[in-house]
Amino acid sequence: MDERAFEMAQEREEAERAAAIERRVRYAGVSREHCAECDDPIPAKRRNAIPGVQCCIECQALKERP
Repeated sequence: MDERAFEMAQEREEAERAAAIERRVRYAGVSREHCAECDDPIPAKRRNAIPGVQCCIECQALKERP
C-alpha cells in the first residue's frame, strides 16, 4: 500500500471512530416524561437538551448537592 492510500485509510478509520463515539455519547437512553423522584412532568425543552434525562431540574439539583 502506498503512503497516500495508507493515509486515506487512516483518516477514514479516524472519522468512523469519531462518528461512533458521537453516536454513543448522543444516545443516553430514553428520556422520562415525568421525574423519577417526584413524578412532576419534565419539560420538553429539558428532555430535548439532555437525552436520557430521568429527573426534573429541582430533583437533579438536590441529587447533585454535596
